[in-house]
Amino acid sequence: MSVKELFQFKNERTKTLHMTWMAFFVSFFAWFNMAPLAGTMVESVGWLTMDHIAALAILNVALTIPARIVIGMLLDKYGPRKVFSILLIVMAIPTFMFAFGTTWMQLFISRLLLSSIGASFVVGIRMVSEWFPPKSVGFAEGFYAGWGNFGSAFASMFLPWLAIVFFGGDEGWRYAIAFSGVICIIYGVIYWFSVKDTPEGRTYQKPRKVAAMEVSSYKDMVWLIIWTAPLLAALGLLSWRLTKLDFLSVTALHTIIVILIGLYIYQVFQILRVNLPILKKGVPKDDRYEFKHVAALNTTYFANFGAELAIVSMLPFFFQMTFSLSATSAGLIAASFAFVNLIARPLGGWMSDKMSSRKKVMLIYMSGISVGLLSMGFISNGWPIALAIFVTVLTSFFIQGAEGATFAVIPLIKKRITGQISGMAGAYGNVGAVVYLTIYTMVTPQVFFFILAAGAFVSFLFCWKFLDEPKGAHSEDYELSSVDLEQDTKGQQSSYVS
Repeated sequence: MSVKELFQFKNERTKTLHMTWMAFFVSFFAWFNMAPLAGTMVESVGWLTMDHIAALAILNVALTIPARIVIGMLLDKYGPRKVFSILLIVMAIPTFMFAFGTTWMQLFISRLLLSSIGASFVVGIRMVSEWFPPKSVGFAEGFYAGWGNFGSAFASMFLPWLAIVFFGGDEGWRYAIAFSGVICIIYGVIYWFSVKDTPEGRTYQKPRKVAAMEVSSYKDMVWLIIWTAPLLAALGLLSWRLTKLDFLSVTALHTIIVILIGLYIYQVFQILRVNLPILKKGVPKDDRYEFKHVAALNTTYFANFGAELAIVSMLPFFFQMTFSLSATSAGLIAASFAFVNLIARPLGGWMSDKMSSRKKVMLIYMSGISVGLLSMGFISNGWPIALAIFVTVLTSFFIQGAEGATFAVIPLIKKRITGQISGMAGAYGNVGAVVYLTIYTMVTPQVFFFILAAGAFVSFLFCWKFLDEPKGAHSEDYELSSVDLEQDTKGQQSSYVS
């Protein structure tokens, strides 16, 4: 796909790409509707404190991890058009609950539920992969993610103006947040009637079971069980942080841990239930894939997206304290991370499409992240601020380019379970953010950057060892296995809309 094609709005696949990144944009606009209004909320609501805001910020990512797994399963079964539309409409309900909540419990529950909208990212990954062939899927996925993710930055710029200037008064923040819910409903309906899951004549490939990810060997099944554990452990870590902020009792924490252990046992049961019959029957050679590729991409998203979320959370304060800047100036510097995303993610996907090896692109980006974060660890007030900004922006290019490179590979691993694979990798990005932000509270900013650099380097080593070049990585179409062809009664692969 070329940049020129982005402006060919009559082209159906271009239209689908634009409609899908805008759906992602709307979801992130709603998901991050609290942060820019936090100060106004505290001033308006007499009993609300910054400790409450900190707790709500934790809740804002709490269910994103399991939601990305669940949504990945649902979209593989029902298709991205239905799932994206329904997710946007349903998530308007907790948005309204939060906007007009008057008690702590109302805000607590509604923010917890609203965190599920963060799973929206996964849906578009599958939709885009249906409309773009392997040779150009990287750029398309990067463009989708980069421009859709800008919804969070737009919320930071637009919602304060909407609350203070347009609505005005102490309750303006409520109507501004409610406005994001209205947009979710409107766009959810528009998306339902505006897109299709696949190009005309193309069969939407579905997994045999959606309760757990299919694997191709007993060894891979064991690895899937092991890699599932951190997803639930991260929720335990979030609960522990809420306990430290005195918003959960120790008894409640212990109860949550018991529930999480129970959920893990249940998920292991589902993995066994789905895969044992498949493995006993035997997986056809042309239908096999290796879970190590999924694991490698889990590590990359942990290290790049996890680092991005963590850095965005601490960067304004870091620059403000290091260079004695005003909050406004430090905020503008930190905003460069969001703006870089518009270019860096598509560039990462484009590089993956154009270079001969997608694995090499991944390794280049992960090594760049390691060096960039290591350099940021040496930033001090003795540096020229221009140099500090340059290093920060360059590191951001590598971080977000790596995100684009990650999701340029994911649709190529196993087409019919792309939703589940992207759901797991996406969830690991949030796990990374939870782990890194917890570490941030325990160390200095310099040590924090060194730890982030070490995480990226570990991912580099993991990809170097376990990530193989995908089959047909730059081909005209995705390869269908004998199992896939069973779903396609015509037994053919139709061409993509040009």
